[in-house]
Amino acid sequence: MTNILSKADMQEMIGRSLFHQLFRPEVLQVDHEKLQLTVKLKMSETLERQPGTRQWHGGAISAAIDTVGCYGLALTSGEPLPTINFRTDYLRPAMNTDLTAVATVRKAGRTIAVIDVDVNDDADHLIAVGRACYSTKGSN
Repeated sequence: MTNILSKADMQEMIGRSLFHQLFRPEVLQVDHEKLQLTVKLKMSETLERQPGTRQWHGGAISAAIDTVGCYGLALTSGEPLPTINFRTDYLRPAMNTDLTAVATVRKAGRTIAVIDVDVNDDADHLIAVGRACYSTKGSN
């Protein structure tokens, strides 16, 4: 059963974490039919690969994938749940841009959920893709 969380609910939930605030996340869309969450992530010098490059650090992109995936899963669980594992495939550098991450719930079972995350730049180029597994044990 899907929990009906609004855009404002998701924004408040993500904003609770000081770590998540590094991305200055803005929830753009919550789609309960497609089980998708879309979040804009803002570039800052804190997230740069090297000072002054305006290039996103790969670790920051991975952390964004895990974060948006986790909250994408909240569309079914009603809360963020612990990560079991995840991977990131980088497709091109992200420079001088904010990022938009779209999490799609692929499967939310009794013990494990699988979430895919696409990360695009401001020109809508695909920057990275990620897949994460989260523990749902006890949440359903």
